[in-house]
Amino acid sequence: MWTAHVTTPRTLYLVACAAPPARQLKTPVREALRIGWQVCVILTPTAHRWALADLGAPSGLPLLERMTGYPVRWEYGLPGAPDVLPPPDALLVAPLTCNTLNKWAAGIGDTLALGLITEALGLEIPIVALPHFNAAQAAHPAVPRSVRTLREAGVTLLLGEGGFTPRPPGGSHLHAFPWQAALDALPPAR
Repeated sequence: MWTAHVTTPRTLYLVACAAPPARQLKTPVREALRIGWQVCVILTPTAHRWALADLGAPSGLPLLERMTGYPVRWEYGLPGAPDVLPPPDALLVAPLTCNTLNKWAAGIGDTLALGLITEALGLEIPIVALPHFNAAQAAHPAVPRSVRTLREAGVTLLLGEGGFTPRPPGGSHLHAFPWQAALDALPPAR
């Protein structure tokens, strides 16, 4: 007798930093779910504060939790407490701020978001990162070093052609944030 083979969706952690596209997280969550991912949202502490401010807006935490079926995480749990999220099969770090880029490349894990993406490098979990910062921040000498470090570690960092291109300070340019490029760079969901 033949039995149906059921495949469990693979888990994508969407790790968002406090940059203007973080207020659009329903867009990549919806698309990732559509293409077959099970999605868990992780926020930096400031991105979490922004999401709390949006509680009544279409991008607030309750909507993301309803869409994904998982709580939105932003802080470490207590040692020994069970994890409420399944382990990731891939990570999408978007939007990635200049601050988080440089801390990540230096191996700093002082927030849950940084701890997870730093650990994912050592676990060789596929990671796609889509930055969002302005051209003045991109001109800082630490940025090219951090980009090189993370790319050499295997991160698909979408900065420049085919990804995000920094613009002059002022204005968020949300309409031009290439969510689809980041989703297309992920491994297959099944």
